[in-house]
Amino acid sequence: MTSSSDLPAGPAAVPADLMAAVAAGDEAAFRAVYRRYAPIAYGLALRVVRDPHLAQDALQEAFADIWASAATFDPRSSSVRAWVMLLVHRRAVDRVRREQAERDRGTAWTAGRHEPAHDHVAEVVELRAEHRRVRVALDGLTPLQREVLELAYHGGLTHHQVAARLDIPLGTAKTRIRDALRSLRTALEDDL
Repeated sequence: MTSSSDLPAGPAAVPADLMAAVAAGDEAAFRAVYRRYAPIAYGLALRVVRDPHLAQDALQEAFADIWASAATFDPRSSSVRAWVMLLVHRRAVDRVRREQAERDRGTAWTAGRHEPAHDHVAEVVELRAEHRRVRVALDGLTPLQREVLELAYHGGLTHHQVAARLDIPLGTAKTRIRDALRSLRTALEDDL
């Protein structure tokens, strides 16, 4: 980056000359353009986005564009002020669109996640019928099968603990639990 010491950077600087210097990589000229146009550009961005933080973001993006594309500025087609304001306006509108798109995505996601209303009465009736089926199937088990299932599933005991509680070998406890589950499954399948 170069710095042009013979170019006035203050209020007396000609805006088109400043832009030419910015195009050549003159950081001092870029700072002068920023000081001159940032306040009104920020005001425009704020009017468009209606949020100070988003306006600052739009302003920053626009001035990054100005630095990167200063060589494309044509003083015959517009003033520096108009060109800067055009870039700031575009960035501010982009910010508004981006924020709206994010809100729309959030709304769409939330709408997609909405659970349809349930028929709670039907749900309760189904649940009670299922409980009745399980109770009938459990009543069809032998007392030994019922006992191992109650210890393992209602009592939360492991196979080792069931064997120790009933004072039976581990293999026998596992076989009783497996047989009880098989009988229960058969009874529930037959009930359908």
